[in-house]
Amino acid sequence: MAKPVVAIVGRPNVGKSTLFNKLIGARLSIVDDTPGVTRDRIYSDCEWLTQTFLLIDTGGIEPFSDDVILIQMRRQAQLAIDSADVIIFVTDLRSGILPADEEVASMLQRSGKPIVLCVNKCDSVGDVPAEFYEFYNLGLGDPYPVSSVHGHGTGDLLDAVLAGIPKYVGDEEEDEVIKVAVIGKPNVGKSSLVNAVVGEERVIVSDIAGTTRDATDTYVANKHGEFVFIDTAGLRRKSKVDDNIEKYAVIRARMAVERAQVCVIMIDAVEGFTEQDSKVAGIAHEQGKACIIAVNKWDLVEKDGKTMDKYRKGLMADFAFMSYAPIIFISAKTGQRLDRLFELIKFVDNQNAMRISTGKLNEVLADATARVEPPTDKGRRLKIYYMTQASTRPPTFVCFVNRKDLFHFSYQRYIDNQIREVFGLEGTPTRMIVREREQK
Repeated sequence: MAKPVVAIVGRPNVGKSTLFNKLIGARLSIVDDTPGVTRDRIYSDCEWLTQTFLLIDTGGIEPFSDDVILIQMRRQAQLAIDSADVIIFVTDLRSGILPADEEVASMLQRSGKPIVLCVNKCDSVGDVPAEFYEFYNLGLGDPYPVSSVHGHGTGDLLDAVLAGIPKYVGDEEEDEVIKVAVIGKPNVGKSSLVNAVVGEERVIVSDIAGTTRDATDTYVANKHGEFVFIDTAGLRRKSKVDDNIEKYAVIRARMAVERAQVCVIMIDAVEGFTEQDSKVAGIAHEQGKACIIAVNKWDLVEKDGKTMDKYRKGLMADFAFMSYAPIIFISAKTGQRLDRLFELIKFVDNQNAMRISTGKLNEVLADATARVEPPTDKGRRLKIYYMTQASTRPPTFVCFVNRKDLFHFSYQRYIDNQIREVFGLEGTPTRMIVREREQK
């Protein structure tokens, strides 16, 4: 099952972001450095009473503004609301109920979602002030007094949130059905690909960027097996949208990727590689999903005998941070190489779920350290005692060493490359955890 989603909404300056940081227990910076990707973060996993859910911080809703950007922000906030299982509506005790609060409350009631009314800035300890009872007039049930600065009342607030979301029990194995997220910037042909693999117009296709707004699940069964394709809204270029809107596009892409086992990262063959392609790929890479880079609209490219090789080399340089991902050239319009795409999806899914025995891993480790000696520093040499695989999806390896500081990133990458050379692991990222252990 998908992880439950909780959205924090309200008008500007009521303390939504402060509450967000308090609930997740960290001050998230706006920019997050990921290999090959710089992207905004306004979401995080939140845990309360052993239950985990995805918490989303939204931009302030200005219901009465005619500003084009604020109108767009309202639309994007609506998308966050539509995708949420529970909504935390944040208001401000000091300013009381404003017309904007009433309009937002009406908007939330129309959504039909469970709403938890939070009255923020109740900073004093003890009985709530008389102004607090004014918030019953919003017609959203009992309000919860909270101080997002000090943390007062957040426990009761989270209890109310848990009452409205389904119990999350982690990833459940589904028999033979592979979930595939089709991700990419607008107009690369994501919806056209889904329609092509289904054989009917399951998803609306248009040249207008942003036609697809919600992730759409499409079941496909054919000679290759059973699949669920998740079509997502595209990530736009930052020059064309406000930064806040960009954040919601990232949220939708991240949520689709989180549900999937395999990510098909679509590139426009005519336009070529862009920064947004790197951003999209980084989401899948960060979450450890099996990945395929699909270059769509290949039928529109003028070709000679060297075009594909040249294009492939360029993409390998552009996606250097995920060199493991296979590249396929397709046409959703003509159906070119779609059979091969299905074969690749099954292949990289198996690679992502591969488990390697400890004995075989340590044979590779012994051979690798014999070829290239571990690094030294001031007379101390790195010793790697042994390696074992801790988990799959993605394959995660634990190395026990004498000194973590000697196990440099470059040597870790060398060991990883040796493992890939023997076992393949094509189409999947890997993780390496280094643990220090004294020699007996």
